[in-house]
Amino acid sequence: MTSIDAPEILVADDHPLFRAAVVHALREAIPLARVTEASSATTLGDMLDARAEVDLVLLDLAMPGARGFSALLHVRGARPEVPVVIISSNDHPRVIRRAQQFGASGFIPKSSPAETIGQAIAAVLEGATWFPALTAERSEEDARLAARLAQLTPQQFRVLLCLADGLLNKQIAHELQLAENTVKVHVTAILKKLECHSRTQAAVLVKALEPEVVL
Repeated sequence: MTSIDAPEILVADDHPLFRAAVVHALREAIPLARVTEASSATTLGDMLDARAEVDLVLLDLAMPGARGFSALLHVRGARPEVPVVIISSNDHPRVIRRAQQFGASGFIPKSSPAETIGQAIAAVLEGATWFPALTAERSEEDARLAARLAQLTPQQFRVLLCLADGLLNKQIAHELQLAENTVKVHVTAILKKLECHSRTQAAVLVKALEPEVVL
């Protein structure tokens, strides 16, 4: 991890103008911050693999290649030591609560002023959490789902998302550049860890990751 005074922050959002606004807010709040940007879930994954020193990920829920909270869970699985702050236009209390249960360290509504964005990020970098006032109650179902998904390796999580897209093992192998037999092994492990009897059941779990309220 790098210094809190000069953290490396990864901003993942598919809207260039919004990324620019976030970077500006970061520069104002943390002048020495080093900022990198990702415009899709795939790019985000590649950057996490390539960059050892990432102190914080700012993550939009609605990015190409992401299914609701799937990108959050992927980051938490791949780099559990890196805090993730969700920054989203969908700030319904239920969405905020689910983000918290799925492992986010903070949640910033996109309507927040630049000063608030800076304060939230600084708080999380210091080891705190930052969430708007919540009215939605904790969901035990979400807690169980998060615990089951946390058992998957990053590669198994990628395979799971391909399953949810209805891809066959041969197609998954091509998509992820794996041997087809390796995909079969991953699928078997995924179904066992998720306590699913079929690929369809596993796909339904991924569907449950999507926010219920879209503003």
